[in-house]
Amino acid sequence: MATAEQIKALIRSHLTDDPERFYTIALQVAAHEARQGHSALAHDIREIVDKSRRSKGASVLKFPKDMLGLVLSEEPETSKSSLVIPKDLEKRIGRIIHEYRQQNKLKSHGLMHRRKVLLVGNPGTGKTMTAKVLAHELNLSLHTIQVDRLVTKFMGETSAKLRQIFDLIQNEPGVYLFDEFDAIGAERSMDNDVGEMRRVLNAFLQFIEQDASDNLIVAATNNPRLLDRALFRRFDDVLYYESPKDEDRKRLIKNLLGTYLDKKFCWAQVIKNSEGLSHSEIDNSCRDAIKNAILSEKTTVKATDLLHSLKERKDANREQQR
Repeated sequence: MATAEQIKALIRSHLTDDPERFYTIALQVAAHEARQGHSALAHDIREIVDKSRRSKGASVLKFPKDMLGLVLSEEPETSKSSLVIPKDLEKRIGRIIHEYRQQNKLKSHGLMHRRKVLLVGNPGTGKTMTAKVLAHELNLSLHTIQVDRLVTKFMGETSAKLRQIFDLIQNEPGVYLFDEFDAIGAERSMDNDVGEMRRVLNAFLQFIEQDASDNLIVAATNNPRLLDRALFRRFDDVLYYESPKDEDRKRLIKNLLGTYLDKKFCWAQVIKNSEGLSHSEIDNSCRDAIKNAILSEKTTVKATDLLHSLKERKDANREQQR
């Protein structure tokens, strides 16, 4: 159940007519219950809070004006079953979820759950989806930090903004995703580095080292070779993502086409022609094929229909590489 301090804080915020503070504490209670393994209760509390906020036109999380557009918040509905990845990677993600739910048991033995995770892989291989899955499975909000905006928009003030973000991490329950992480994580010895970016990276290293919250911090990068080696030591886990293998592509296409999958679907050609495409490219190809079927008054998608969409994606990739 909620701690004594949380109950007292809830009462105080109600009596002083401070709804935002009340919502924040209620969400902290939900996060506390989720960590205790009471996922159903945590979900119910979040539903009550979200329903009340929607009725009053309140946002999910109130940010200072100078942080609007820098942190994007959502309540993901992406379940673990949506991920089509190798079994080993699936197990490691499951371990992060399990440790988070059982963190009090680990703490009683002087151990901490995995909560700082680096995701490495090409665009469209499932990194952002993983962050959404973690948030959904743990009944937490997903707060995505737009790192490229952090650097380009607030040059000269980036360290101060980073401090604000880590203050937010300390006080607000959630999964925090630093997307396009290499924008601030570049190797400090690189020739094209500048003093400002070195200070930003040093600040990030300091903040992530000092962070003692229970929230999940997830960083995603497409270019691991650009990252400073010191960063890797700050993360509890590093997960590597690749383009889907044959069996993964088949499973992904089956999931996406669902009831639109033709009973006489010819897999051999589809598996061959989808090689080298990312999860998101296959996802988009399947959705294009479904839309074409609907607009053509068809009830199923045949292999030839999907092959046409896959070819369009591959042709687009070749044009981009020229």
